[in-house]
Amino acid sequence: MTIPGQSYERDERWTAVDEYSFGHLHSKSQTSPSNDALAYALTNSEKQGLPDIAVSPSQGKFLKLQARLVGAQNVLEVGTLGGYSTIWLATSSPTVKVTSVEVDAHNAEVARSNIANAGLMDRTEILLGPGLEVLPKLAEEVKAGKRGKFQLVFIDADKENNWNYVDLALGMTEKGGCIIVDNVVRQGQLAQDAGGDTRIEGARRVVENIGKDERLDGVVLQTVGEKNYDGFLIAVVK
Repeated sequence: MTIPGQSYERDERWTAVDEYSFGHLHSKSQTSPSNDALAYALTNSEKQGLPDIAVSPSQGKFLKLQARLVGAQNVLEVGTLGGYSTIWLATSSPTVKVTSVEVDAHNAEVARSNIANAGLMDRTEILLGPGLEVLPKLAEEVKAGKRGKFQLVFIDADKENNWNYVDLALGMTEKGGCIIVDNVVRQGQLAQDAGGDTRIEGARRVVENIGKDERLDGVVLQTVGEKNYDGFLIAVVK
């Protein structure tokens, strides 16, 4: 169901499964990131007026494990918000470097404080500016050898530019690297006429374009959880 004033669906069953499984699978004292650091990031972001649109804890841990699976040493994130997903990605390896792009200066400031509290500033870099301006500059640095290529890209920004971000990231992502685009299912609206909703149009465009692009092999996975019925697109660079 959707609660008045809330922008996403909730279901007691979805929430219960997330809380039960996460409570068991991320409960060890030596687990990283710590639950205290995660809780601080969410609480501080809320206090600073950021919207409640970060990934859920289980989704955050999925990103961390995915980064470990591909052996990511360089991770690109488009859309920092309060740095919650950044913290997860930055704990995927002691030697990982996460470059995160954020358009809003206040969000970036909050993210830096959350990441600093988690003790991960040495593994992260937040670049301020619109993704369509920052990514081409990053691509030039990669081409010039000033940066290494990325092994994982996580896109969770303005949905209208989903495909543009994927297209820009492709040239600086290693063969076999992984590109994940969040929030593409949009409560099932992905398979419906967009009706003028530019976010749905952006989700449909990235799915259709990746399906036609010989450089990528992708799939959409629908998800339910404590924050929504949605899903993500995961693609591998050929």
